Amino acid sequence: MGGGLPLTFACGPYDRMYPLANKVVKPVGIDLDFITIDRPREIFDRMIRDLEFDASEMSSSEFICRYAAGERDLCAIPVFPSRAFRHSCIVVNSNIISKPSDLNGKKIGVQVYTMTAAVWVRGILQDAGVDLSTITWVEGDLVKPGSHGNPKSEPLLRPIDRIPNKSSKSLSQLLEDGEIAATVGADAPPCLGQAPHIQRLFSNIRESEKEYYQRSGIFPIMHLVVIKSEVVGKYPFVPRSLFNAMNESKNIALRSMRSLSTYRYMLPFMTSDIDEVNDLFGGDPWPYGIASNRKTLEALVNLLYDQAMISRIIPVEELFFGSYEEIVDIKLLSCM
Repeated sequence: MGGGLPLTFACGPYDRMYPLANKVVKPVGIDLDFITIDRPREIFDRMIRDLEFDASEMSSSEFICRYAAGERDLCAIPVFPSRAFRHSCIVVNSNIISKPSDLNGKKIGVQVYTMTAAVWVRGILQDAGVDLSTITWVEGDLVKPGSHGNPKSEPLLRPIDRIPNKSSKSLSQLLEDGEIAATVGADAPPCLGQAPHIQRLFSNIRESEKEYYQRSGIFPIMHLVVIKSEVVGKYPFVPRSLFNAMNESKNIALRSMRSLSTYRYMLPFMTSDIDEVNDLFGGDPWPYGIASNRKTLEALVNLLYDQAMISRIIPVEELFFGSYEEIVDIKLLSCM
């Protein structure tokens, strides 16, 4: 034991968290028990339903929706373990769909309607000419019949044609069989690459995602970090300490990635990949704090409002304690 405040933290096995998980980085005043769980849905469900951890990775959309609904059992800090462009996760049955507008009036499978990936995807589809009001959303697991995890979602603020998958098939099988026209969410269905008529909606994913970023300035945020409000109330130093440690951990991972004498990852074109990241993101593709992420966070809040998941446009400062520079003066806005 390190002598600090013992805290549990559940998170995925991300490279940006590796120095923290392996105690290369230690948060000041905290003896952190890093619990690695490689299933985000499990982390979210256990934290939301039972407050099982002192701190955890959390779905951005689910935290914001809970906050908008008046839930104050969790506080957020502007650390973003997971970000991802989601164009690659829009997969269609090409016997039915050849262009985005063909999706109008169709059934689309989604793991969880309220998941952050689905929020971003619906924004992408709407920009591409899809009338979201005409879609029937079929919720379920991609690889097996039934639901994806055991989510506890806030109710939507207007009627949406949203039904559970009660069939004996997975969403992947429904897509392959033509019973739904597409799947969207955080993963591609297993039938992609196995059945010739199952294709991504956007054929040139890399170029589509680059164009999206160059046009919008948005690298979608999927997850943030939450701390139990009870912990913050008793130990107000915890948010700053965790933020600083997680930021240091991320910076170590970023420097390690750029050490190319031996490739750290199984990416054959890593040198050119890093050059492309430098050109596109200006050095740091994964910033923490509010200031560097304002445009992305505001876009997410606006999408949640447009998609009837929150009742007001929430200023991003209200959701967090502050940026890296501001966090010294902690304001417990998310805990009041």
